[in-house]
Amino acid sequence: MSDQFFLFLALGIYFALMLLIGALAFKRANTHEGYMLAGRGLPPWVAALSAGASDMSGWLIMGLPGAIYATGLIEGWIAVGLLIGSYLNWRLVAPRLRAYSEVSRNSITIPSFFENRTRDRSHLLRSISSVIILVFFTLYASSGMVAGGKFFESAFEGEYLVGMLLVTAVTLAYTVFGGFLGASLTDVVQGLMMVVALIVVPVVAIITIGGWGETTSIIDAVGAGNLSLTGGGALTGGAVALVIISGLAWGLGYFGQPHIIVRFMALRSPQEAASARRIGTTWQFLSLAGAVVSGLVGIAYFSKFGGAPSDPETIVLLMSQVLLHPLVAGLVLAAVLAAIMSTLSSQLIVCSSALVEDLYRIMRKTPPSERVLVVLGRVGVLAVAAVAALLAINPNDSVLGLVSFAWAGFGAAFGPIVLLSLYWRKLTNWGALAGMIVGAVTVFVWKAFDTGLYELLPGFAAALLAAVIVSLATKREDAEIQDEFTTTMNLVLRKPADR
Repeated sequence: MSDQFFLFLALGIYFALMLLIGALAFKRANTHEGYMLAGRGLPPWVAALSAGASDMSGWLIMGLPGAIYATGLIEGWIAVGLLIGSYLNWRLVAPRLRAYSEVSRNSITIPSFFENRTRDRSHLLRSISSVIILVFFTLYASSGMVAGGKFFESAFEGEYLVGMLLVTAVTLAYTVFGGFLGASLTDVVQGLMMVVALIVVPVVAIITIGGWGETTSIIDAVGAGNLSLTGGGALTGGAVALVIISGLAWGLGYFGQPHIIVRFMALRSPQEAASARRIGTTWQFLSLAGAVVSGLVGIAYFSKFGGAPSDPETIVLLMSQVLLHPLVAGLVLAAVLAAIMSTLSSQLIVCSSALVEDLYRIMRKTPPSERVLVVLGRVGVLAVAAVAALLAINPNDSVLGLVSFAWAGFGAAFGPIVLLSLYWRKLTNWGALAGMIVGAVTVFVWKAFDTGLYELLPGFAAALLAAVIVSLATKREDAEIQDEFTTTMNLVLRKPADR
């Protein structure tokens, strides 16, 4: 049998499994809350693995290894920042957001939580945050489709457009029918596939090269700074500082990513965030370490055996095809698709909730029926996917470039507001609105000037400052807000045995 047969067999098995999970989840996605939030019934391991898989996207197996391969270990500061940020997100945000979102009028989306938390009767906060979600997630989803097209080009020497549309179509199939639960359960399988692929490929490559010692010698010989977290003297002190600060700043983005923190809202209880944190952090460490090592090993492998890729973001794909049995290589390729599709499905669900729950419902004077909301949710998924696909037809940026901008946009616009909502009683609707707008605008402006400093950091700082200043200027006493804040803290501090 030909190698192509095994590759297509592995992909066929993977696609069939994803569609089966989506079909099984369809039975539990017959209510609006069930479709958008799985009825707040996710076990810790599902929440942890689905949060990790939806977080990482195609950049974990393509973007990050490609950056390490092209630049060296200095790009590893992104991984360090993400690991720290993910841990703090589970520690600081998860238990409080799970409790507060339910206490505050059972909010099932981030925009509705902001509105209910601050008692914003103007609906401006909810509307604008929904628009921000739609803008940045359309770009983010587009990056996943770009990664799918690149994957198809590299793995099968096929056409970019065919690959992009195929990945999008399969993702849409299980997301439209399975909703949030379907996306979460497929994320679990996809997350496990990703971490196994990122361990197997570099380990086999190291053995093929001749061991870790031989591998590091070649890496160092290719470029003196490849194994240095500071660039090995290739950069000035100021430039190194910018790279390190920018890399660590990626961690700030976690607090404002709707497709990640919505998993916190779907947990069965606030207390289960602790076990989810341990599972999620372990998965995160193994995945990021595997991606970084894959990029470094790629330097040694292609230096020794030749055949270096024209696109650095495809190194994991190429190594898997050369080093592994075609069926195993096909499963690795499926893991790449898993990384892409897990994030894409989550983004489409969040965009759909923004359209239906946060824009459509506030414009309706009479509440729509549950059946209408579920149907509109599915239509919303299709609409956002269509726009993202149009943007992905002619890609003009790298996967990492597209993801970094969208990540910064969400981190700066929502991150400070999420933290202040959970930890500061004095946050007002006008303060939250000011912080959100300032954060988003700062990201766009800073990106245009290209200073070398990751736009997330100044955007986050500006949003935090604006939210605090405006909140203090517009503060008002609201007994209901204070009671909810106190109730939430009591729920978070309650021990499992007290429930």
